[in-house]
Amino acid sequence: MNPVLKENRFSQYANNVIVQEGECMTVKGTTIKTCLLLLLMTVAAAYTWKVSYESINPISPVYFMFGGGIGGFILALIISFKPKTAPFLAPVYAAAEGLMLGCISAFYNQSANTATAEAAANTQAISNIIAGAILLTIITTFVMLILYRSGAIKVNDRFRKALRIALVSILVFYLIGIGVSLFGGSSGKFYNIFFGNSILAIVINFVIVGVAAFSLLQDFDLIDKGSKMGAPKYMEWYAAFGLLVTLVWLYLEILRLLSRISSRN
Repeated sequence: MNPVLKENRFSQYANNVIVQEGECMTVKGTTIKTCLLLLLMTVAAAYTWKVSYESINPISPVYFMFGGGIGGFILALIISFKPKTAPFLAPVYAAAEGLMLGCISAFYNQSANTATAEAAANTQAISNIIAGAILLTIITTFVMLILYRSGAIKVNDRFRKALRIALVSILVFYLIGIGVSLFGGSSGKFYNIFFGNSILAIVINFVIVGVAAFSLLQDFDLIDKGSKMGAPKYMEWYAAFGLLVTLVWLYLEILRLLSRISSRN
């Protein structure tokens, strides 16, 4: 379950706010605002991608990565608790996430190209895993949207419960990985089996990608319900922000999966 997009959040603001005709949240409006946020994120990512390769100081990209990540996290908390700030802070959040994603993508790109002759001639060349991660994220999003619109997969209570269990399990898995890394186990056999490039790690990563993809179905459903409830217009920005959270997670997991597969070849 997306911690940002919750049904009670939409119903709360729909019931407590008198919305004039023409000022209600719509699916079309949310789609437009999602595209705007994606554009801002892409521009910011392109900038830090360039900085990662052209900066004289190798530490500079790290500042952007952690600055964007921490700043994005703080902004996400503010928007989550104060949805009315979404029209102003969601674009800033998108830019912050872009700064982080550009650096992370450049890191994966450099790692993938390290052993290739092409990389020596042009270190800025985009590796297959970056292009593949972007393309797979786009394709996955559209496939899940088609599945949702066609009714092939019903977003009901049973679906939400299963998704909630999966997300809690993934959170625990992430925490274990962080704990193992902090206590110096990142070079051990246990870490490689579950968090490295082993077959089991790839399978787990693939499952996480699947959960992230199915999370999109719930996001689409909540956006649809929000528009039907007559939520205020500013909730379009809030819904677009929430959807962006899932898309960023999906992209990072696909990127990690392709990187693991590539490192085995």
